[in-house]
Amino acid sequence: MSGFADRVTGIGLLAEPVRRELYLYVCTQPHPVGREEAADAVGVPHHKAKFHLDKLAGEGLLVAEFARLTGRTGPGSGRPSKLYRRSADEVAVSLPDREYELAGRLMAEAIAASARSGGSAIAALSAAAAERGRTWAAEARAGAPVERSLDIACRALAEHGYEPRIDRDRVTLANCPFHSLSASHTEMVCGMNLALVDALVTAVDGATLRCRLDPGDGRCCVVIDAAEPTSS
Repeated sequence: MSGFADRVTGIGLLAEPVRRELYLYVCTQPHPVGREEAADAVGVPHHKAKFHLDKLAGEGLLVAEFARLTGRTGPGSGRPSKLYRRSADEVAVSLPDREYELAGRLMAEAIAASARSGGSAIAALSAAAAERGRTWAAEARAGAPVERSLDIACRALAEHGYEPRIDRDRVTLANCPFHSLSASHTEMVCGMNLALVDALVTAVDGATLRCRLDPGDGRCCVVIDAAEPTSS
């Protein structure tokens, strides 16, 4: 499950009380759960449990599988039952958008690289962030329609929660995906942000796009400048 709309849909499914009870019951069991067991556990008709469990499986919150509850095989063993277990997918929604898992991954990569090389963990963090920025740029450019370089860069940043705002030849990023971390570890997080965004815009169009630190209240510390005005 990916994308803001999909995450909201997944979380929204659990607002329905019966569906939420069924989901929580399945999650607390040490074994895959059948429809009848789940229905009896929360006190609803079997057909109602079937509807809600299939809805949860359809949106990726549960995984469905088939097995014979008797454990027997062959003739007379009965038809396999549909069983449910919690999906390994993680679903979270944050408003404004935050990327703390990404920060954790980049920092873990940096610590591992620093331990291997004996070099600076901060330098390794910048390198890991830059590599992620180049990956985002490649994803944004793949199959992209013909459009301005700045639009491609902004689309990539928007997909990851930066909320870019274009004002002629300057882009501010209205949201910092690492907001809470930046408040307590400002220099480290701003350096990580700069390395990531700079690598992204350089990969998109290093000839006309430039990044710099320009901290401001209520936004990301990085801004992007275009060599020429982008308004038509």
